[in-house]
Amino acid sequence: MNARLDFFAHPGSATFLKHIVSAGRALAESALPPATRELVLLRVSQINGCGFCVDMHTKDAVHAGETQQRVDLVAVWREATVYTDAERAALELAEQGTRIADAAGGVPDEVWANAAKHYDEDQLAALVSVIALINALNRLNVIAQRPAGDYRPGQFA
Repeated sequence: MNARLDFFAHPGSATFLKHIVSAGRALAESALPPATRELVLLRVSQINGCGFCVDMHTKDAVHAGETQQRVDLVAVWREATVYTDAERAALELAEQGTRIADAAGGVPDEVWANAAKHYDEDQLAALVSVIALINALNRLNVIAQRPAGDYRPGQFA
């Protein structure tokens, strides 16, 4: 299976991707805990059906030291006992922020308040930015039908 479009082969989209990848690197250096960031990246990619990103973030999470059990259970985080309350709040915010079209009014106040109990404003800003960034990347890859399976951790470093 080949992607419909190679974004790196076109000057405009290649420049766009360069900047969006740079934004991701900046967020990797934020105050948001790395484990939380990885779990959010994976969960949003699952919701959006982005096979390439699910492949990437599953492998990156394990490569960064995340346990296979926590990676495997992120799709069912509500029923799993392996996540902290803070991680649960981040995953709920990520789901609500990804599914904003499903509920009039966007992210419910109680979801935001729960996340704010666990993260300071710098971390919340990073969390919201991570959610927005991965949603954009998921859409690029889903529209272009970028295939999954060949990603190697650190491939885009």
